Amino acid sequence: MQISIIIPAHNEAAFLKDCLDSFVAQTHRPNEVMVVDDNSTDTTFGIASKYAQAHDWIKVIQRKSTDAHIPGKKVVDTFNFGLQHASEYHLIGKFDADIILPPNYFEEVLNRFQANWKLGMCSGLLYIKKGSDWVYENIADKSHIRGPIKLYHKACFDKIDGLRPGVGWDTVDVLLAQYHDFDTQTIPELHVKHLRPTGHGYSSKNHLAKGEALYKMRYGIPLAKIAALKMAWQAKSIGLFFQMTVGYLKAFFQGRPRYVSKEEGKFIRRYRWKGIWSKLE
Repeated sequence: MQISIIIPAHNEAAFLKDCLDSFVAQTHRPNEVMVVDDNSTDTTFGIASKYAQAHDWIKVIQRKSTDAHIPGKKVVDTFNFGLQHASEYHLIGKFDADIILPPNYFEEVLNRFQANWKLGMCSGLLYIKKGSDWVYENIADKSHIRGPIKLYHKACFDKIDGLRPGVGWDTVDVLLAQYHDFDTQTIPELHVKHLRPTGHGYSSKNHLAKGEALYKMRYGIPLAKIAALKMAWQAKSIGLFFQMTVGYLKAFFQGRPRYVSKEEGKFIRRYRWKGIWSKLE
């Protein structure tokens, strides 16, 4: 299986070297790793270029974009820019520049894809540093495939029509994969170090966008409130709940376009409610 990895990178000089070192150290290296420098003002491009000079399977390209931070959309647009330059692949990965992979990451993930022809998405789990320990980044269930370390089978990626350009893209893709009858799997023993915890630098604008994403995924108001409460509890911020609620209602009254069709939305609601009831039993 040909593996192509795309790493969107904006001002990632502090983390990129450790990230790329972990790719170089893999027991099974990807066929291609493409760093897409998105308008960086630090030495991101220079660091990536040195690795590209030393390893013919590492590439670096530059994308000129707006300096404005657009939650979710900016990283997806950068990924899609890289995808236009990708080589032929069977597995396509969207990875962040602030992670360190265990050496057997791609060997283990590849084994899962080869063993299960229905597997559409697979990843390890993210861990963050607390004191001297690395602990699970507990903002999602361990069954959820996180945005910084996603690997898709091409058949699944094509069926879900790629990534949605906005907040929630790394949730709706999992739900759509399941809608199209693909399996999704995380590998608990693959501990990936996340050097910059999720939510670092988040603003109220991000939280409003999270609420809007629930609307775009057709959660419905009851499910959206439950999801917002869960995120607020994990973040230990009641303000997050109210900001997400405002974001959902604002998108609702403005009639914003959805991420999914009515049929897909019906599946998503049924799937989410089934998960909630199973936890209450």
